[in-house]
Amino acid sequence: MSMIPYASAIGSYAMICTRTDVSFALSVTSRYQSCPGEGHWIAIKNILKYLRRTKDAFLVFGGEEELVVKGYTDAGFQTDKDDGFMFCLNGGAISWKSSKQDTYIVASKAAKEALWIRKFVSELGVVSNASSPLDCHT
Repeated sequence: MSMIPYASAIGSYAMICTRTDVSFALSVTSRYQSCPGEGHWIAIKNILKYLRRTKDAFLVFGGEEELVVKGYTDAGFQTDKDDGFMFCLNGGAISWKSSKQDTYIVASKAAKEALWIRKFVSELGVVSNASSPLDCHT
């Protein structure tokens, strides 16, 4: 494994981690940069193949009259330490974060992100809905 450019391969697709379909895979595979195994290298190659096959894919946001921002959090209190949040604009993911933190920290970060998104949409000068629902699952 010492001759395999594992960290270099991760870096080659880290620049496009804004794609929701690869950001989690990037997060998980980057944890093993110091001591990757053969299975990790196979995962990297599969991710790169996936990116090549989907290079022409794009997101389509719903054409509703009103912009609707909806947020979701998922924080497993005792079962799983992988917690995070995601915000959607008319059904398309626009912001997300996954981390290993406590439930209240994830909820706090999600609330801050919700406020920032509301302010951003407001400054664009477009009409958005009066509320930004945030579903919290623990």
